[in-house]
Amino acid sequence: MDKHLFNLKFAAKDLERNAKKCEKQEKEEKNKLKKAIQKGLIENARIHAENSIRKKNEAINYRRMSARIDAVAARVQTALTTKQVTQSMAGVVKSMESAMKSMNLEKVSQLMDRFETQFENLDVQSQVMEDTMSASSTLNAPQAQVDSLMQEVADEAGLELNMELPQSQTATIGSASAASSEQDELSQRLAKLRSM
Repeated sequence: MDKHLFNLKFAAKDLERNAKKCEKQEKEEKNKLKKAIQKGLIENARIHAENSIRKKNEAINYRRMSARIDAVAARVQTALTTKQVTQSMAGVVKSMESAMKSMNLEKVSQLMDRFETQFENLDVQSQVMEDTMSASSTLNAPQAQVDSLMQEVADEAGLELNMELPQSQTATIGSASAASSEQDELSQRLAKLRSM
């Protein structure tokens, strides 16, 4: 089971690497888009905008899949921990039975403390799993529009674009990067919880 857990964690990291690679390619396509707009090559600019948006969506999908795999890995980790806790509790119960036979109250008190500690550990593991599951379903980014991306890059470069573009979609690009930073924050929190 530990081997499967390792493979799941490795797959999640691999997907995260692919997401970063797509983000790099997205930036390269934006730079090509900017140059095409500067040269007045609108059709080439449209192609680079489409490529940039596709790479952005690929990165989001890789991150979404990575979060799902992290959630599965957390479930496997919880199952392993629960198994260990169950075995420990079985040992505690046997010790309690022998302590009850001898009616050594000090020993009974110590065993009860150990028993409660095991339950607290189980509660912490359950909370980590719940947090991971809720984090894996929070990323839901909207699709950006090619025209709005072209307008945004043209605005950043201080260029005039010789076509009518809708202005209402420019906010969706910023919200996708906010969702990406939120996902990074959730991944860091998850890593801290796992190292406990």
